[in-house]
Amino acid sequence: MLTKRQNLLETIRGGHPDRLVNQYEAFECTDAVYKMIMGDPITAQGEAVFPGSGPKKNAWGITFDWPLHEPGMFPVQDDAHKVVKDITKWREVVKAPETNLPAEAWEPFMETVNKIDRNEVFATAFVAPGVFEQCHHLMGMDDCMLNLYLEPEAMHELIDYITDYELRYAEQLCKYYKPDCIFHHDDWGSSTNSFMSPEMFEEFFVPAYKKIYGYYKSHGVELIVHHSDSYAANLVPYMIEVGIDIWQGCVSNNKVSELIKKYGGQISFMGDIDNSKIDREDWTAEKVSAEVDRAVEENGNLYYIPCITQGGPGSVYPGVYEAITDELNRLNNK
Repeated sequence: MLTKRQNLLETIRGGHPDRLVNQYEAFECTDAVYKMIMGDPITAQGEAVFPGSGPKKNAWGITFDWPLHEPGMFPVQDDAHKVVKDITKWREVVKAPETNLPAEAWEPFMETVNKIDRNEVFATAFVAPGVFEQCHHLMGMDDCMLNLYLEPEAMHELIDYITDYELRYAEQLCKYYKPDCIFHHDDWGSSTNSFMSPEMFEEFFVPAYKKIYGYYKSHGVELIVHHSDSYAANLVPYMIEVGIDIWQGCVSNNKVSELIKKYGGQISFMGDIDNSKIDREDWTAEKVSAEVDRAVEENGNLYYIPCITQGGPGSVYPGVYEAITDELNRLNNK
């Protein structure tokens, strides 16, 4: 029987997997709450926000809030809290967190990393937010999209600054954690379309991701998994160009089976089990099973990993993620 790591590699390489990859199983990390390496001293700078904590400011100066009974935290972007109010003056207000921290700052985080069985799973570092998300976290989505059109020079400069930070951060992750896999968040669309045209995406964000993912690949990282739980079928050629191995979060509106036929062998797809369809208050095991069976029947077992579309193991409503896992186990044991 193949290990979880081996089975995933056989799946994305078009080989001979002996079972379906079961969601995030190949990216597990012993003792990590999110099943990945999430903690590090760089991202730990600033105030920590958690459900019901009230607004907190991170190391970039961005204020986040996480109301009770909400699936995650969100930036607070009214005039009183917005970091960048005038993109032409971004240098006056944006300061990246310190990345050159002493070795002893990393020591409390190393126990979890050292426990990972790298023969069984990938030592996976979780990185968020991505370059686009960092832009709109600093200024708000509306301002971000307008500035791409109205102030492209300033946006290019800010994106370069964020990219340089990500490269310094990547250097430290690779130095201390030596990850086999990077799980990188950056949502690039809504459920129906990408946030920007492919041409604009190519101009502003492809160069940044070529540098970031190229650095990881040249420093021992075997897999790049990019999360965007959205429509982004029109951006897949650029995903391949920047070095993404697995697009995680591909919602069903992307027509995943068609993407597999067109791009399988160049990139793999992880998702097509939409939160919006089954991760609901009225969920049932029968509804989950039907959706899982539909996804597996349509997409097969090569270049495809059946998975909830949200960016990490778990679900908004307790039990949904586990129900998907159970159904995939049932299919694997048939």
